[in-house]
Amino acid sequence: MSSPSLDVKQLTRSVKSRATPAASRAEGDIVALGMLPELVGYHIRLAQMAIFADFDAALGELALSPGLFGLLVIVEANPGLKQTQLADAARLDRSTLVPALDKLEDRGLVERRAAPGDRRSNGLFLTDAGAELLVAAKRAVRRHEARLAREFGNGERAKLIASLSRIFPERR
Repeated sequence: MSSPSLDVKQLTRSVKSRATPAASRAEGDIVALGMLPELVGYHIRLAQMAIFADFDAALGELALSPGLFGLLVIVEANPGLKQTQLADAARLDRSTLVPALDKLEDRGLVERRAAPGDRRSNGLFLTDAGAELLVAAKRAVRRHEARLAREFGNGERAKLIASLSRIFPERR
């Protein structure tokens, strides 16, 4: 996945010099973006949109979103994990987690079983089908990640991850 490099000067051309009524703008005219190119959140959102599109192309046939993939990875790494623990690890609230788990369970990828050592709660486990799907998904995600990181030099990928993790340090 290659993304065109952003020319901030081009993106932030003076609104005064381009200020024409929308009806009189030609189809190919550059639209001024105002302050957007200066905002970290704007660039993160553009990156997220590109990443999700590439992820969907990479895993489309497996019918896994980034969120569902993440849940499967966490459950695989923590057999018997309770739903509340999964919600905390995935940084989801219960109202978001339950429908996602229901989707995974309906597809036969995850099952709820009595939690080891606590019969009052359920633990989450990958099924054989879930483990098999996850093997294929991980292969596709590794290729997806390689495409994302191909423009980064030595150490830049790690620096990017470290920089992004500083935005919400309390959520690490």
